[in-house]
Formats: sequence, C-alpha cells, structure tokens
Amino acid sequence: MAKLTAWDRQRVALRAEITTAACALFVQQGFEETTVDQIVETVGISRRSFFRYFGSKEDVLLGDLSARGDAVARALAERPDGEDPWDALRAALVAAAPETFSDPVADLAIARMMHETPSLRARLFEKRRHWTDALVPLTARHIDAPDAQFTASAIVGAVLSCVDTASDAWIASEGKADMADLYDRAVTAIRTPRRQAAAGEEAAAGQEAAAGKEAAAG
Repeated sequence: MAKLTAWDRQRVALRAEITTAACALFVQQGFEETTVDQIVETVGISRRSFFRYFGSKEDVLLGDLSARGDAVARALAERPDGEDPWDALRAALVAAAPETFSDPVADLAIARMMHETPSLRARLFEKRRHWTDALVPLTARHIDAPDAQFTASAIVGAVLSCVDTASDAWIASEGKADMADLYDRAVTAIRTPRRQAAAGEEAAAGQEAAAGKEAAAG
C-alpha cells in the first residue's frame, strides 16, 4: 500500500472534520434544516472547498458507501470457493462492517435520518447499485449451476433487502436490538418456506402437547 503524503493526510483530516461537524448539525437541527453554508461556517472553509470533498449534502452521510461496497467485495473475493453464497455474503458484510459512532445516540439519530429522509433514501439506493454490480459476479463463483449469474443476482438483491429490513427494525427498537441477529432473522424468513415453517411450528406444538399428556398421566 502506498504511503500517504502529508497532503493526503491533510485532505483525510479535513474530510473527517467536515463529516463530524455536519453530522453534529444534522443531529442537532435535522438534515433538511441544515445548509451547506452552516456546515462550511462551522468548519471555517469555503463552499468551494466543501464541494471539493462532497458532491452534495447527502454525500456527507453516504459518501463512503461506494468505498464500503468495495470493502465488502474484497472480503467476498477472499471467501473460499464452494462456500454457501448466503454464508459467504454474510461473512463479507461482517468483515467490512463500519464502526459505529462513539455516541450511540448520534448513531441512532443519523440512522433514523437516513431512513426517514427521501433524498437520502434515493441516494442510498443509487449508490447500492454499485454494490450489486460488484457483488453479483463474485457471488456467482459460489453457485454451481448453469444460471449462476441469475441466481447470484437474486441472492445479492435479497441480502441487501435483508440488510435494509434489519436496519429498519434496529431503528424501531431504538438501537437496542442486535443488528446481526436481525439480519439473520430476515434471511431465515426468506430462506425458510412458509409451509415448512408452519409444519415445524405444528410439530413443535404436537411435541409440547404430547409431553403435557405424559406429564399428566404420570
């Protein structure tokens, strides 16, 4: 990996400073109510400098999403051939999972903001397209079938939907639920046919009833 120059480190530091200041304003005032002018005034830079780092206000929150998708793709590329595609994708998502903010209240507020703001949701889905393009061919390596590409596309789409479902449920829980558990529950709901699940529930109920009768007879 190439060593960062002093200029590179300065750019990284300023980008982080802009992001931190903007997120604080978003949490304090709301996303729609916060302007680029307020952000640059807080940081002490010009609008021109702001737009060197971010294409829009939305990109302050979502600007690293493409890079995060690249990280998931790299992690997926390192998974062993023949691994179940669902398991491989889960492992890649975990490996590339971003660190949460040090302030859990801010973390939840920003997640809710992204969930409730139409412009952020639209930008999120736009950037997620980059993820799909990168992950589908890598997922296809784990599928031994003539229609591997088609199946991989369906699985990747389902996995990303499960991520969104888990995120929505995490927000609804006020950040108390475990994201990994929510994701696993969403995947199980997709992968377990409803008739099979119903049969399992009936079998469990039957076993409980039988156990109750035995206990009563004893």
